[in-house]
Amino acid sequence: MKVLALPVGQLETNCYLLCDVERKLCAVIDPGADADVILENVRENGCDICAILLTHGHDDHVGGVAGIRAACPDIPVYLNERDAAMQKPGMERLFPPVPDTVSYDEGDILAVGNIPVRVHATPGHTPGGVTLECGQLLFCGDTLFAGSCGRTDFPGGDADAEMASLRKLAALPGDYHVLPGHMGASTLQHERESNQYMAYAIRSGK
Repeated sequence: MKVLALPVGQLETNCYLLCDVERKLCAVIDPGADADVILENVRENGCDICAILLTHGHDDHVGGVAGIRAACPDIPVYLNERDAAMQKPGMERLFPPVPDTVSYDEGDILAVGNIPVRVHATPGHTPGGVTLECGQLLFCGDTLFAGSCGRTDFPGGDADAEMASLRKLAALPGDYHVLPGHMGASTLQHERESNQYMAYAIRSGK
């Protein structure tokens, strides 16, 4: 397994390539922009794209989907149905249309080549936000950042749901590498110990 992080777009969204090196397959997680850059990195690593996995439906996480689909028209694009439902008139700027997505949700397990990816529903930043668990990695989208968490003041945001999602992640057994949608990586244990938002979520849930 190999993971590459590619900051893309004006907001420097972390797009990740999750690669099964042996089978030469990869999933693109949150292609927020710069589809040409993403595709070039896929080619440089000798992989074929088998899926696009979206942690949520905000524009800075889905902006590169159309360009990747143009090059790879048959690949599935996964997005939770609650965020797909936010793609409606008047919401196009925040939740731009991503047609023909496949919904995934809590407990689903996908395969990227021979690599299993488990889905955790982590709403709050958006109604259909998910965190993707792969081995000891957590692709958290905008649910959990290093030292922070996703904002909930956009349409569809829910502060109580965000706190519940942080509690849920904190309760996962053991430690994980946290790979967020923006800024640098962290570990789950470090966030348990130092992230004030996660600490508040844990206290408020008792």
